[in-house]
Amino acid sequence: MQLQLATWPEVESYLTRSQGIIMPIGSTEQHGPNGLVGTDAICAEEVARGVGDRTGAMVAPTISVGMAQHHLGFPGSMTLRPSTLIAVVRDMVESLSVHGFRRFFFLNGHGGNIATLTAAFSEIYAGASLAPASGTAANMPAIRCRLKNWWEAKQVGALSRELYGRAEGSHATPSEVSMTWAVYPDAAKPMTLDPEIAPSGDFADAADYRRKFPDGRIGSNPGLSSVEAGQRILEAAIVGMAVEYESWVKDA
Repeated sequence: MQLQLATWPEVESYLTRSQGIIMPIGSTEQHGPNGLVGTDAICAEEVARGVGDRTGAMVAPTISVGMAQHHLGFPGSMTLRPSTLIAVVRDMVESLSVHGFRRFFFLNGHGGNIATLTAAFSEIYAGASLAPASGTAANMPAIRCRLKNWWEAKQVGALSRELYGRAEGSHATPSEVSMTWAVYPDAAKPMTLDPEIAPSGDFADAADYRRKFPDGRIGSNPGLSSVEAGQRILEAAIVGMAVEYESWVKDA
């Protein structure tokens, strides 16, 4: 059930049987010569929707712009400052907690969000622990936040190794590009890339990134992407993340 497609009575009814909600979060940034700028948000959103359908969980609106300053050397890329993203995540969680949501499963599609999301969780927990001495903190039902990256599903790892081996790389990967093509097949842009596998390495700011990785890829060959592979990867991610969500909500 998607939150934005539900009515408030439906949300109220949902809360009588579950306090869990899936929070998809991604990024709006370059993904190489043939990857969509919205790749990270699209992947997170589609996996979250699939997990919601499979488990009956509520799915919040996708946070589509993340912490991606290192991609600003490429047109179309957008970023939030870490402090801004922390504030957005905290406000969303605390807004939903007013109504009775207590378990927030952040399904992430962008590695650059990880550190900032972890800091946001700490801010949320600190807010509860440092509440006024009136006893508010002790009496508040505990909020729990969890971060999982869709590609962490063991089924996805096995499939990406089978399909792409070392050409998977770490950015603009054929797995994520394929998944977006499965969702939006009319946007698929097959092409042969040179070099086939992009260089790997570290980077600092956006200018350094563009200098070292001029077409945006890192260690990957998204020229191997296909709609068919994307469908398989999407299903694998949904299956794996559904298990993660159900196990966590039950035990959190």
